[in-house]
Amino acid sequence: MFELLPLILIGVLFVINRGATKRIDRLEKELGDVRERLLRLNPAGGANAEPLIAQPAGQERTEIAEQVVTSPEPEEPSPAPAPAPQQSEPASLTDDDTMPVAARTPPAPAAPAESLENLLGARWAVWAGGLALALGGVFLVRYSIESGLLGPGVRLTLAALFGLVLIAAGELVRRKALPKAEALYANAMVPGILTAAGAVSLFGAIYAAHGIYEFIGPTLAFILLALTAFGVLGLSLLHGQALAGLGLGGSMLTPLLISTTAPNLWTLFIYLTVAQVATSFAARLKGWLVVPAIAQALLGLWALVALIDMTDITPIALSLIAMIAAWLLIWPGATKDDPAVAGSPLSLDALGRRMASGPLGLDITLSLAVLLPALVMLDRGPTVSLPLFGFAALIATLAAAGSARHGAFWPTILASVGALLGAVVKSGLILQAQILLFGFGWDETAVTALGEPVMLILLGLAAVFVLLGLAQIRRRFAEDPLFSTVWSVIVAILPVLLATISFVFYGVYARDWSHALFAIALGAVLIAGAELLSRQGAQSVFRRGIDLLLVGSIAAFALALHALTDGIITTILLAPLGFAYLMATRKRHWSGLPWVMVAALAGVLVRIAWDPTLVGPEALSQTPILNQLLPGYGIPALLALLSAYELRNWSGARVRNALQGLASLLGLLTIAILVRHAMNGGVLDSSVPTLGEQSIYTLLVVGLSGILMTLDLKSPSPVFRYGSMLAGGIAILQTVSLHLGALNPYFTGESTGSWPLINLLLIGYLLPGLGYAGLAYYARDKRPLPYVILLALSGAVLGFAWVTLSVRRFWQGEFIPYWKGFEQAETYTYSVAWLAIGVGLLALGSRFDARSLRIASAVIVILTVAKVFLIDMANLEGVLRALSFIGLGFVLIGIGLFYQKILTGKTVRPAAVDEDEAPTGI
Repeated sequence: MFELLPLILIGVLFVINRGATKRIDRLEKELGDVRERLLRLNPAGGANAEPLIAQPAGQERTEIAEQVVTSPEPEEPSPAPAPAPQQSEPASLTDDDTMPVAARTPPAPAAPAESLENLLGARWAVWAGGLALALGGVFLVRYSIESGLLGPGVRLTLAALFGLVLIAAGELVRRKALPKAEALYANAMVPGILTAAGAVSLFGAIYAAHGIYEFIGPTLAFILLALTAFGVLGLSLLHGQALAGLGLGGSMLTPLLISTTAPNLWTLFIYLTVAQVATSFAARLKGWLVVPAIAQALLGLWALVALIDMTDITPIALSLIAMIAAWLLIWPGATKDDPAVAGSPLSLDALGRRMASGPLGLDITLSLAVLLPALVMLDRGPTVSLPLFGFAALIATLAAAGSARHGAFWPTILASVGALLGAVVKSGLILQAQILLFGFGWDETAVTALGEPVMLILLGLAAVFVLLGLAQIRRRFAEDPLFSTVWSVIVAILPVLLATISFVFYGVYARDWSHALFAIALGAVLIAGAELLSRQGAQSVFRRGIDLLLVGSIAAFALALHALTDGIITTILLAPLGFAYLMATRKRHWSGLPWVMVAALAGVLVRIAWDPTLVGPEALSQTPILNQLLPGYGIPALLALLSAYELRNWSGARVRNALQGLASLLGLLTIAILVRHAMNGGVLDSSVPTLGEQSIYTLLVVGLSGILMTLDLKSPSPVFRYGSMLAGGIAILQTVSLHLGALNPYFTGESTGSWPLINLLLIGYLLPGLGYAGLAYYARDKRPLPYVILLALSGAVLGFAWVTLSVRRFWQGEFIPYWKGFEQAETYTYSVAWLAIGVGLLALGSRFDARSLRIASAVIVILTVAKVFLIDMANLEGVLRALSFIGLGFVLIGIGLFYQKILTGKTVRPAAVDEDEAPTGI
């Protein structure tokens, strides 16, 4: 024990030095500023000026320090002796020089560096002396033990008397010897060092009397150690925060120094609570922040240690609740005039300032000291209900304290996070118990029985957070809109999440009236809260908070729908529920009402993504069009369209654009899903679609691009602008990868149909090609030129593919796979068809003055020339080879003449503007 005392004392001295360094630096800077101002009153250049302050050099610094310590503001310097009547005022003494020191604001000079003599003699000598004094006492006791000079009782008595003498000496020095040194040497005060050394001696003597020699029992040792710790804590009010840390450490370590076979949790935590509250009260009187934060952390650590071998959580929970109450009552919150609180705008910068404001260390240590033991309480087995109630009580108390104290950010946030983590942890424990008891099979009745207390606790916590949040918002939304908005996020999200977790793990999926009624009540309370705040004028300063409450209410009602209905009914009812909010815009001009409809439609899309059949693959009817998919997809699409029409005159452009985009998406999705259902024999599965089905999807995406482009023209929006281009790009990718590649009947061997023209090639190539051509024509003056060219090229490529594959179908029949080879007449027909396409595109390009069509014509003609010279020359024989080259030659000559005529006309016309000015020789 005595070997550890030097290390303990060194640690204490290090903490004292670290904590007080900033104080002495700041004080020295202020003293240097005062000295500079005083010296300015006695200019050196004044011939007739007499010293305004006359005092011995050795007393100057002491007097200045006394003025700073005894007065909150620097006092005026002592007046100079009255000058002789015949002498005039010094020329350098102006009105500014005669002003009080506090009234003048000259630039503050840099604090003078401390001399080596002062550092060694006034500071480190004190520290070294205190350490040497403590070690001397320890070594003296150790020597007496090793030499056997004195008995154990005498040694302990001497050690205790030595500690008391040191404490008394410290108090005597503080009162008599150096009354003015505290201002200059606050971190090297001789009284504090003597008191700390005496306290260490007393702690060591009492512990040795109990733990080594067993002279006293555990009860008396506990009382003596506690009295010593509290005494040191009381003396810290005179000697500073470092000594308070020593007293706190002694009080928190006292239970560890007492060995007992039957520890009493009630006694332990009553003592720890008293120590923590006393530390907080003493720190509040002196304005300390480090020691009370450590006290809170140590009490939380004690709670975690006690929970390892828990027999009763009640004293632990009550001790932590008492710590929360002490934090709430002892430490004041921010006032409404605090710049970090009052009128804080709703921005990330303001939120960051709020998160870093107030006694940050106290708030965070309190929250973690409560939160971590509360979470550990849950890991006591799924059937134990008392720890569950302890968890709920701690989380609710922490949230209530954070709400009650103005400006407290972290207790509220961490309490919310703790509630959500606790719900997840406890639900995971229930699931683990289910697996252990019943294997991997899900026994709904057993799990419901195990989780019934958990369900009640989770729903109760959700109700607590709702009531706390709405009360805080109603009380402070005007003076603190930022934190009120944070509370609205908690109120809107956390209760719904807690209720959802409870329903998912412990609810009855067929029809759960408990969760449904709770969700309905929750949604109604949130709407009532929004209405009450709106009537109190919160719409102007708390608009986002009201919007969040509305979103929380729709989430609660959606949970109620899931608890009472299932499948397609839930999906259909989500859209009318959101539409009811949107129609409420006729009565309330709340900006969040239309966004509720957007949220409802997003929920519909989530359910569609979860199960596209809406009723399950087995229950889906195989009748085309007239099946469950028509109302399941069609009703939300129709309501989305009606919502967009209802908001045609709404002031918010973003929500209007969002509804129009969702209406377009749901409408096209409805058509696409019905087509897929019809073309796959009434089955929706994950198989690769056919070319015909994919062609419909491509047409839908092309149509979506055109619709978004139209919406962008009516209501310009980046969402519509880039969304239309994204849809067009997706359609182009589908063309390249699917129409021309994976689903091409030339590669797959798929039947093209028995009819000559109305067949798979028509829907797979010609119709999408015309769609691209129409979209390119529509977008030519509305979108960037490269994008328009890509659309036009995609249409041209599909048209070219349609002509080419139609030629092959003419010669090969219904099936046109590549493994059937080519006939000579078929090869010649390709050249004729391609030349016809080239000529046709050239004529259209000339007619509409479309350079892109003329370029496409040139590309096709070049491709035809390459085919004739590379393929026809090798594969054709006789008259077909000759006809191929003769026809190509005539076509190329005709194209050349056509281009010459066009280029000549464009060159001559600008020069013949005025016939009277034409040259006479032409």
